[in-house]
Amino acid sequence: MDDHADEGWAVLERAAELKRQGEAFALATVVWRQAPSSGKQGSRAIITESGELHGWIGGACAEPAVMRQAREVIAEGIPRLLLLGSSEQFGEAIPEGIALVPISCQSEGALEVYIEPVLPTPHLVVVGRSPMVHTLVSLAQALGWHVDLVEDTDLSATTLDARSMVVVATQGHGDEEAVARAAASGPAYLGLVASRRRGEAVLGYLAQRGVPPEQLGQVRSPAGLDLGRTSHREVAVAILAELVQLRASGAMASGAVAPAVSVGIGNPAVQLEAIDPVCGMTTTAGPSAFRLEHDAVTYYFCCSACRQKFEAEPAAYLTKGAPC
Repeated sequence: MDDHADEGWAVLERAAELKRQGEAFALATVVWRQAPSSGKQGSRAIITESGELHGWIGGACAEPAVMRQAREVIAEGIPRLLLLGSSEQFGEAIPEGIALVPISCQSEGALEVYIEPVLPTPHLVVVGRSPMVHTLVSLAQALGWHVDLVEDTDLSATTLDARSMVVVATQGHGDEEAVARAAASGPAYLGLVASRRRGEAVLGYLAQRGVPPEQLGQVRSPAGLDLGRTSHREVAVAILAELVQLRASGAMASGAVAPAVSVGIGNPAVQLEAIDPVCGMTTTAGPSAFRLEHDAVTYYFCCSACRQKFEAEPAAYLTKGAPC
């Protein structure tokens, strides 16, 4: 087996590990290349939600473009097929459904890369034991979600994480304690099954007890979409519908995308992003990047050719905009 194949299998093993750990990531695969691109057909890389890179997808031109697109794919949950190159290379011959991502590479190579999101199984924690609770648990399990049904006394930081969705349906038996415990863990969603008046009373009590406003502000009460007068089974449907809606809209994403961090296997290094003032493509701004200081400002470039063009005539490119 050649080194290329070995690296591909290592990436897939890492993907399986991340999947077991419940981490979101994107798997990028080169499906076509135009020489002399350094990426090879079948080359694979993993881009995590935080911007870590494992594997190899291409050189200094392709890598930042793929990483940027991969983070968008993770946020949207929709796969994407990319054609990386210059518009002059392909003209109008780009098939429908393929996104052209302009890159200005000195090698004049090109890549077609398929990026697919791998998202963790939704984790729902339901607190309570009413008939509505059992309906909600059954419905969520039918969607393939991981569901934990717990008593309020079993709710703790070990049960929850930042991706968990929590529904408190204790029906007046320890509502305050359950909401406080769940809110302290900062879950992606926290809903209280109660009337609007009861919900206001619970939150008011917790505010008086010193629970921070930012924790109470995340509580949705009443939980679920407002469907009017409903049965307990329909309440379960309304809650699940709200969760599905929020997940689909990206509202429960883990927060703003962090600055790009590129980590080669066994070789971690932080790499911020900048805009090449010559070709306009996004490139890395790390210590090893092509860079040039002009009038006390540091500019970053995707390759030495762009750096040379800027150095020869900086005024011609500064009118395009300030550096990132």
